[in-house]
Amino acid sequence: MPEFLYGHWAVMEALRAGQRPLEQLLISESVEEKGLVADILNVAKEKQVNVRRVPRRIIDDLANGANHQNMVMRVGPYPYKEMEDCFEVARSRNEKPFFLLLDLLKDPQNVGVLLRVADAVGIHGVFIQERRSVSITPAVVSASSGAVEHLNVVQVTNLVNAMKELKEQDVWLVGLDIGPDLPPIDRTDLDMPIGVVLGSEGEGIRRLVRDTCDILLTLPMRGNVASLNVATVGSIALYNAWQARSWQGWSSK
Repeated sequence: MPEFLYGHWAVMEALRAGQRPLEQLLISESVEEKGLVADILNVAKEKQVNVRRVPRRIIDDLANGANHQNMVMRVGPYPYKEMEDCFEVARSRNEKPFFLLLDLLKDPQNVGVLLRVADAVGIHGVFIQERRSVSITPAVVSASSGAVEHLNVVQVTNLVNAMKELKEQDVWLVGLDIGPDLPPIDRTDLDMPIGVVLGSEGEGIRRLVRDTCDILLTLPMRGNVASLNVATVGSIALYNAWQARSWQGWSSK
């Protein structure tokens, strides 16, 4: 079933990544072909994607009222990957596996932010549960600024079972949680095959997921609020894990 991606960067990165069928690009009749819009149209032409000018109201309807920036693109379903695909990325880069596991996150904005950071730090794969969790929807693609189009996302039936499979392949699962007895993240060397596990908004990591983790860490805090947003916690944890690898793969370009 086709989907409609909206917004400049979601469309651009879907075009660049080419992970799924690109069917048609619709832009508002009033939009000028300059700047990023011109760049998007050039890439669409290179990819042989049909471009059509339509009244803005049509784009409003297809984007369900979201901030579409006068542009939507009809694409095929998001191409979920298998666990082995993620390990293959790590092997191809000659790197220790580096994964992100999301335990029943439901807010597309939080998931999108985390996926954008996951792409930035070079994550080899992201694992989400099929039921009771957000999937890779156009809203998530938009919130990630299109970064998810470049990632390997695995949609599993049961996250705990997937975690056990990862442990069998020598991946250490590190959960981020809150608690006075948990060691702060800077006290553990994260330079190892790792899966960073984040719990859902408000509820945190489920008990079985927590029990399956090898290590539980927390972010030290000195202020008055009791916790941080999961996207903030995850972003800090992912950058800590990448820093532990001496910023492997980074270049100034």
